[in-house]
Amino acid sequence: MSRDSLEDRIHRATSETIEIAPYDSSWPEKYRIEATHLDIVLAPYLKRIEHFGSTAIPGMAAKPVVDVLAGVDNSAVAQEIVAPRLTHREYEYFWRTDEPEPYAWFIKRGAHAERTHHIHVVDLGSLMWERLLFRDYLRQHPDRAAAYLKLKLELAKAHTNDREAYTRGKTDFIMAVMADARRYYRVT
Repeated sequence: MSRDSLEDRIHRATSETIEIAPYDSSWPEKYRIEATHLDIVLAPYLKRIEHFGSTAIPGMAAKPVVDVLAGVDNSAVAQEIVAPRLTHREYEYFWRTDEPEPYAWFIKRGAHAERTHHIHVVDLGSLMWERLLFRDYLRQHPDRAAAYLKLKLELAKAHTNDREAYTRGKTDFIMAVMADARRYYRVT
């Protein structure tokens, strides 16, 4: 594990190059392998686990990083149990306070220091679970998925080394899709 300061780690994590890769049919299997690993390492604390983000949408080009949404009973479990167990296994840990509900976020890297997974560990009652509506809606609405892909490609080109700007650029589109998804799934 790196001995860099938190500020150095945040800078490195937010300035890494953004690459959008064609859909990779191995992403669901990479999720399943990681989910099994997390289930073993975090038992009995892990209560729910889901594959989300663009790699969970069949056919969608994406950053080649599998997003995992993991549920625990509360943030104390994430900080006091999950964080030590995963950082001991070389996951990079950040306590994300830039969201409405702070949560534990981990980056898992491969043999060449490339990101392979993002693990989002949240309370079971967190609003983050609503992000599954976005995934499910795009799975069922290929026209909206195509529009999202077009936007992501434009933003990746414009903000190659600025992950924060890339993410901010997607916000309005995501909010619009989420509003449609809530109506579609009748979620209030």
